[in-house]
Amino acid sequence: MSDHRSLLGQLAHAIAAVSRPHPIRVALDGVDAAGKTSLADDLVGPLRARGYPVIRASLDSFHHPREVRHRRGTASPEGYYYDSFDYPALKSLLLDPLGPGGTLRYQTALFDGRSEAALSSPVRTAGLRSVLLFDGVFLFRPELEACWDLRIWVEVTFEVALSRAIQRDAALFGGEAAVRERYEQRYIPGQRLYLAQCRPRAQAHLIVDNNDPLHPVLHVGRNLTAAGEHGLG
Repeated sequence: MSDHRSLLGQLAHAIAAVSRPHPIRVALDGVDAAGKTSLADDLVGPLRARGYPVIRASLDSFHHPREVRHRRGTASPEGYYYDSFDYPALKSLLLDPLGPGGTLRYQTALFDGRSEAALSSPVRTAGLRSVLLFDGVFLFRPELEACWDLRIWVEVTFEVALSRAIQRDAALFGGEAAVRERYEQRYIPGQRLYLAQCRPRAQAHLIVDNNDPLHPVLHVGRNLTAAGEHGLG
């Protein structure tokens, strides 16, 4: 067992050990309500304390408009997995500019699915020592597999995820029953589709068991075989 502060120190150390000739692009993936956003937010301070400029961004800022997201139906798991997010825009605006041979000129947002509004994100220039902390679902899918320098899988059971989602989203969706219906019909089946197709846990360099957020457990993934490449091991 570990505590949250210790986990942050371990993750910051792991990120700092990655050596790249461009900004380090860190993905925090996991099912809905796993705690990805909170973990990424909490990592900002420890990394800045080590002297790294941090770029914080989320997949939630790269939604497709509703007519694209729901073209298979509002309850479709396939629609959730295949149609929710604009991956070409994410790559062209943010991930590729920070990657090998990139311009370093990036944007962190495009479209907010909650307000159904385009987002005006300024163009900024990253330093070579910058770290991108990017959270979201479905991040280890084939379209993005070459875009990450460190992959972190935040793991919880679907039971834990649903319990957290009910607490978090009841007001947004109109009550516990509505949240449960949305998750059981669309989100959880969509996540199961992703797990079956992409096996994200097996792709992870680091795995955070976040079922108890006060006592998370950090594991090194089986994918981390070239310790020298990532400075971990």
